[in-house]
Amino acid sequence: MTAWVSLVMVVIPAAAQTPEEDAVRSVVQQLFAGMEKGDSAMVGSTFRSDVAFVTISRDRQNNPRFERENSPDEFLNAVGTPHAEAWHEEIWNLSIRVDGDFAQAWCNYAFYLGSTFSHCGMDAFQLYREKTGWKIFQLADTRRKEPCEVPDTIRMKHR
Repeated sequence: MTAWVSLVMVVIPAAAQTPEEDAVRSVVQQLFAGMEKGDSAMVGSTFRSDVAFVTISRDRQNNPRFERENSPDEFLNAVGTPHAEAWHEEIWNLSIRVDGDFAQAWCNYAFYLGSTFSHCGMDAFQLYREKTGWKIFQLADTRRKEPCEVPDTIRMKHR
């Protein structure tokens, strides 16, 4: 009986995904695929035109730092400008919640420039379902060099 309960607990979360959650997951994956390819049009297609970016980090004196950008232009320009190494933002523990035309996705991430680890943190996406599909209207993240508990499968991928 215990084995059956364990099996049910493992199977139910995967089976409980809704089409809306899958659509939100697809937008998040498209964002990171576009970053890796250096395709600013692909990345830009995931955002509303009025998207806001928020980064929470610590300065050199370890004081909390809050930075907001209200335009994707600088980010999209950076993505589309040729750079020597691909940008890999690896994510895990993706959690998605949907309520009607609003969705939120939350995940751990590790960012690599080519095979070099840069930083880690949490990504939090807020999305709105427009007539054309889900669009990110706010992307907030934390950034730090450590502590970073990156899964071994991701670490090994970037060696």
